[in-house]
Amino acid sequence: MIHSVLLVTLGVAITAFMSFWSVVFSIFPDADNKIHKVANLWAKILLLICNTKVKVIGEENLLRGKPQILMANHQSDFDILISLAYIPLQFRWIAKKELFSIPIFGAAMRSAGYIEIDRSNRGNALHSMDEAALRIQKGKSIMTFPEGTRSRNGEIKPFKHGTFYLALKSGVPIVPVSIIGSGQIMHKRSLRIKPGQIKMVIGKPIEVKNYDIEKRNELVEIVRNEIIKNYNDWQEEEKPDMKDIKSETT
Repeated sequence: MIHSVLLVTLGVAITAFMSFWSVVFSIFPDADNKIHKVANLWAKILLLICNTKVKVIGEENLLRGKPQILMANHQSDFDILISLAYIPLQFRWIAKKELFSIPIFGAAMRSAGYIEIDRSNRGNALHSMDEAALRIQKGKSIMTFPEGTRSRNGEIKPFKHGTFYLALKSGVPIVPVSIIGSGQIMHKRSLRIKPGQIKMVIGKPIEVKNYDIEKRNELVEIVRNEIIKNYNDWQEEEKPDMKDIKSETT
């Protein structure tokens, strides 16, 4: 536990340092792109000091040079680091408003062009979706966790519909992302950090042009089922076949 506390303390110090420089960079041209690069470095440093390795599968499914909406399952705060470090795109987060209240860190998020969403206020949430649509029109991709909060047991919970409205409004494809193992690195509401390996599976883009508001539930289920399928397939991939084990021991 002492080791975890030291890692968290070091992580907070690194976060404050990088956030400070992100705010400084906000005065320069093309600030949001520069700050995203700082965030990419920040994430890689934190994963390195926590001895967390990430295997990426399906990177070729990302749409290069085109905006897209990336949707991932959510088990741990490490999901943010994994996405920032290993998705090689300029993207902007849709994040809960509470994160923007953190001193320096919140200012850095605003400087990076991240989008604040107030889940308790429908009107404000819709305004956030309009703001995200403007980012997409400018060629930026959007990253979100449609479950809305972290899963405590690894089960992928039902998805909230907000970012699906955004996908339908903007017409850009949804790229499903399955993150496997992050909940074992750091559980929800815990400061204990365990070194380990995580998989991030990037699925094939899902076009939204054949869907509308009336068919949004169908689109939600298609995206969720794809994330679950890739999660299960690649989670099972490294489990040994019991038949093979028995044949080797006889």
